[in-house]
Amino acid sequence: METDKPHIIVVDDNIVYCEYVCNLLARAGFRTVQAYHFSTAKKQVAQATDEDIVVSDMRLPDGSGIDLLRWMRKEGMMQPFIIMTDYAEVNTAVESMKLGSMDYIPKQLVEDKLVPMLRTILKERSVRGLRMPVFSRNGSAFQAVMKRVRMVAPTDLSVLILGENGTGKEHIAHHLHDKSKRAGKPFVAVDCGSLTKELAPSAFFGHVKGAFTGADCTTKGYFQEAEGGTLFLDEVGNLAPETQQMLLRAIQERRYRPVGDKTDKNFNVRIIAATNEDLGKAVSEKRFRQDLLYRLRDFEITVPPLRDCQEDIMPLAEFFRESANSELECRTDGFSAEARKALLTYTWPGNVRELRQKIIGAVLQAQEGTIMKEHLEFSQPDASSSAAFTLRNKEEEKERIIRALKQANGNRKIAAELLGIGRTTLYKKLEEYGLKYKFEQS
Repeated sequence: METDKPHIIVVDDNIVYCEYVCNLLARAGFRTVQAYHFSTAKKQVAQATDEDIVVSDMRLPDGSGIDLLRWMRKEGMMQPFIIMTDYAEVNTAVESMKLGSMDYIPKQLVEDKLVPMLRTILKERSVRGLRMPVFSRNGSAFQAVMKRVRMVAPTDLSVLILGENGTGKEHIAHHLHDKSKRAGKPFVAVDCGSLTKELAPSAFFGHVKGAFTGADCTTKGYFQEAEGGTLFLDEVGNLAPETQQMLLRAIQERRYRPVGDKTDKNFNVRIIAATNEDLGKAVSEKRFRQDLLYRLRDFEITVPPLRDCQEDIMPLAEFFRESANSELECRTDGFSAEARKALLTYTWPGNVRELRQKIIGAVLQAQEGTIMKEHLEFSQPDASSSAAFTLRNKEEEKERIIRALKQANGNRKIAAELLGIGRTTLYKKLEEYGLKYKFEQS
C-alpha cells in the first residue's frame, strides 16, 4: 500500500457492521471514515478528495446507496463507488452500476472480496494515471506563485500555503515536493480536520502493539511514513490545542515517541502546511499557537482565487472538458458563446475545484456536441458577490482592465462584467488610460 493512501468512506446504518468493515480495512492498511446516515455520508463525500473511495450499504435510514451515488454523479463527484448488498438486492445493485458504481459485493463476501477489490482499483488508478491530471496554468497571477515555488522548493524550509478552499493548495504542495531533493521519497498528506486530540498521537507517531485496547499490532504514524520525504498538513488551523503542542515539541526536537513505546525516534521530513484560515487572527484569538506558526512559516505562498486568474478559466474549462470526455465516454466539442460568457463572469467561490465539478456535470448532461449555458446549471448571480476583478489602485487598475478586455476578446460589455463595473465607468477608464482605441468594440 502506498504511503499517500486514500480514505475509504464506509456508509452503513448498522454501527457494529460499519465498525467491522472499518477494522477489516484498517488491518489491510487503509484509512477509513464512517457514516451511518445518508445525510452524514453526503457531508463526508463533499469533503473527500478525488483519491478517496466510497463503500456504501444499499439501505440507509434516510435514503439509499443509489441515492448517494446519483447525488455524487450529479454534483460531478467521480470517486469510485462500491455497493454492499444482501443477495436479495442484487438486481438493484446491478442497476447501480449503470449509474457509475465500480462494483457490488454481497455482504456475506465482504471479508473475502472487499480488500482485493480496493487494491485492484488503486492498481488500475496508478497504471492509468487516474489522479486528477495536471494542467500547466500560464496566467500571470498563477505564474507568480510558481516563481515562488521554484525559489523555495530546493530548500528544506517549512512552507505555509494560504488560499481559499478549492484553489489547489495540495497541488502546490505536490509541486514543492516534486521539485525538491526529496522528490523520490514519500509525500504524505494529513487531513488535520479529521484528527481528534485522542487520535492524533497515534496518527502522527504510530503505536506499539498493546499500547491501548484494540492495538493488536504495531502501526506506523505519518512521520514514519513520510521519512525522508514531505509531510503535508492540510487545513492545519483545525488542529486541537493539545495536538498543536504535541506537534510543536516534535518539530522543535526533531524526534517523537510512538504511543506505548519507551524510546524516541528521530525523523527527517520536510513540513509543508496549508490553510484557508487567517492564522494571525487565530493566534490573536488564542486558537492557534504563535510558536507553532513560526515553525510552520519559514516561507509563505498565497494561492490566488480563480476570480483573480481570469486568463486561466477557459483553458482550464477546455482541459476539464476533454478529461471528462475521456472519463465519461462523451463527445463534447466546445462551449457556446453564452456558456463561455457564463464561465467568465461567474465569481467561482469554490475556485478550481468548483470549475472542474461544473464542467464534469455539463459534459455528462450534454453527452456530445456543444456545451450550452443551461448544462452548466449556474444559479442566478448574487449581486452582493465579489467582482471577478477588484479595482484597487491606478497602476493595477490599468493592467486589470487590459486583462479583462483580452479575456473578453475586446467585448466591452463582458469586460465590464468581469471587472464588476458599469460600461459607462469602463469607457471613462479606457479614455483616462489612453486605451479607448486599442480594443475594437465587439
